[in-house]
Amino acid sequence: MNRRLTWIGNRIGVWLYRSFGGRLASGRREVRVLMITVPGRRTGIPRSTCVRFLETPDGPLVWGTGSGSTRDPDWFQNLRAADVAYVQVGRDRFQVHPQELVGDNRDAMWRNTVLIQAPEVARYAGKVGRSIPVAVLHPLDRGPG
Repeated sequence: MNRRLTWIGNRIGVWLYRSFGGRLASGRREVRVLMITVPGRRTGIPRSTCVRFLETPDGPLVWGTGSGSTRDPDWFQNLRAADVAYVQVGRDRFQVHPQELVGDNRDAMWRNTVLIQAPEVARYAGKVGRSIPVAVLHPLDRGPG
């Protein structure tokens, strides 16, 4: 039942993001949300979801808390398997090359960027019993949406 509710909530969130250009994606001005579309790792069918992100010099930084789930979220597992993904930030759309950070790079980015700029996500790390995956989305082009 919980996965079904998550699926329904995601569908509504994606519809709202597309319909309003991301303006209603977050209830707080300081929280930025993007919509990422990635081919399903088993089906190849494009899947979209809205996730929180932080800007870095290399591109948007995303992480997969799965709202405290004990396993990595499906969208992150799909991202991990993809060479290319599509991102929408507000009305700006562009293609990215996802790079999952691992080891010391992941730990440093988690500690020095995510936990500094979004300290509230630390509560998820404490309850999930897994390392929260982190990825940088390197823009491939920034042409018109």
